Amino acid sequence: MYKLGIDLGGTNIAIGVVDEKNNIVSKISIATLLPDTPKNIVGRIFDASKKCLLKANLDIKDIDSIGIGSPGAVDSNKGVVLFANNLGFKDVKLGELLSEQFGKTVYCENDANAAAFGEYLATDGTADTIVAITLGTGIGGGVIIDRKLYSGNRFSGGELGHMVINFDGIPCSCGRKGCFEAYASASALVRQTKEAMQNNLQSKMWQLCDGTLDNVSGKTAFDGLRLGDEVAKEVVEQYCDYVSIGLVDIINTFGPAIICLGGGISKEGEALLEPVRRHIEMNKPINCQTTVCIAKLNNDAGIIGAANLDILKKM
Repeated sequence: MYKLGIDLGGTNIAIGVVDEKNNIVSKISIATLLPDTPKNIVGRIFDASKKCLLKANLDIKDIDSIGIGSPGAVDSNKGVVLFANNLGFKDVKLGELLSEQFGKTVYCENDANAAAFGEYLATDGTADTIVAITLGTGIGGGVIIDRKLYSGNRFSGGELGHMVINFDGIPCSCGRKGCFEAYASASALVRQTKEAMQNNLQSKMWQLCDGTLDNVSGKTAFDGLRLGDEVAKEVVEQYCDYVSIGLVDIINTFGPAIICLGGGISKEGEALLEPVRRHIEMNKPINCQTTVCIAKLNNDAGIIGAANLDILKKM
C-alpha cells in the first residue's frame, strides 16, 4: 500500500511517496514560483508527482490515498483553501483542482496541521497533546489535543504564527502588526540578518555571503555564530528570544507535552534549541512540563501527515 503526500509551501513544494510503515520511498521538491495562479501551481504539482512516482517505479494506480497540506485556513471537509495570504489564495477549490488531475480523491488540510499529525503518528500515540511549529517562509502551527486535531471555528484555529508578540510592532503580511511570524519566521530572520550586516560592515557574515545581501539566508547568522562572529551571535540570540516568546504563549495556552520545531531553521538543531530553551526558562512559563525538540520527522512531517489524511478523516 502506497500513499502520496504533498507539502505545499510558500517557497517550495515537497512531494513524497509513503509506504505502509510511513517510510518515504521517493521524494521530490520543486519551487512554488509565486506569484502564480492556483491552476498553474496544481499543474506543476501533478507533473512533479508523476516524476516522484516514476522514481519509485510506481504509477498513480498504485496509490491508495493522496493528501496535501496547504498554508492558510483550509476547509478540510470541502477541500477549499479559504484564505492563504502567503500564497495569494482565497476560496480556492484545491482538492477539486487536484482531483481532476489525479483522477482520485485528494484530501486537504492546513500544512501545519498535516505536519502536526505526522509528528503525532511518529510518537505512536504516546503523547496526547502536541504542538508543531514550522519555522519557514511564515510560521505554521498545528495542534493535537487529546489525540485529536484542533481546527477551530471555520477551520481557522491553530494560526499560531499570527499571535501578536509585540504590540504595534512590525507589519505582518496578514495585515496586523507584531505577529509571531513577523519576528520568528525564516523570512524574519533573513531580514534581521541583513539589517545587522548593514549596520556592521566588518561582520564575518559578509564573507559568508560573498559581499552581497542577496545571498543572505536563514543559515547565515548561525554560520556566522559558528565562526565566532559577535554580530551573528547577537542576531541569533535576538531571534531565539522572539521564538521563545511565542513558545511561552503556546505553553501557557495549551500546556502541551511536546512542542516540536520544524521548517528550514530547525535544521540548526541544538544551535537553535539551546538558546530557545534558555530564553523559555527566563520567560518562566506557568508550570512548564513541556519538552521542546526538533521535529522527529524533520521536514518530512508535512509529507507523512498529508499522506495519512485519509486516516485523520476517520478519527
